Amino acid sequence: MNKNQSLPWDHPRFRSWIAVARACQLMQQSLARELAYLDIKPPHLDILVNLFRFEGISQQELARKLLVGRSNMSMLLPQMEKRGLIERRGDKQDKRVLRLYLTEAGRRLTREAMTIQTALIDRMMSDAPIEECELMTTHMERVITLLLKDEREPLETVVDQ
Repeated sequence: MNKNQSLPWDHPRFRSWIAVARACQLMQQSLARELAYLDIKPPHLDILVNLFRFEGISQQELARKLLVGRSNMSMLLPQMEKRGLIERRGDKQDKRVLRLYLTEAGRRLTREAMTIQTALIDRMMSDAPIEECELMTTHMERVITLLLKDEREPLETVVDQ
């Protein structure tokens, strides 16, 4: 890097990106602490909330929504099933597909956990005007779209010249 080239952390967009990443990590840590008494972690909550919203979703669809591999699902789902929070049922049209459902205990736990998550978000965002929140949403959704597009495109090899 030559003297005239700025360092990444001097670039305002880089600093914004790092701030978003740090806020996300710290929020996950705070959420984990607040969910601990329910004996669930943020990945469990992600699953529960998605099953609450999309009852009967397949394991594959859930993994895609959560941006995780099937191996992650294979570890978490049996634990949650054993605790009586979820059920896996075969699809009526395609016997290879398992559909996921919350049990009544899973619904109660999900409601309680969502209350905790919502209260945490409210505490962290309470001083931000709703317009700023909506602007941040717009920017982050654009970034998500770009990152998902990049993910689908093949990586090109960069050749030093």
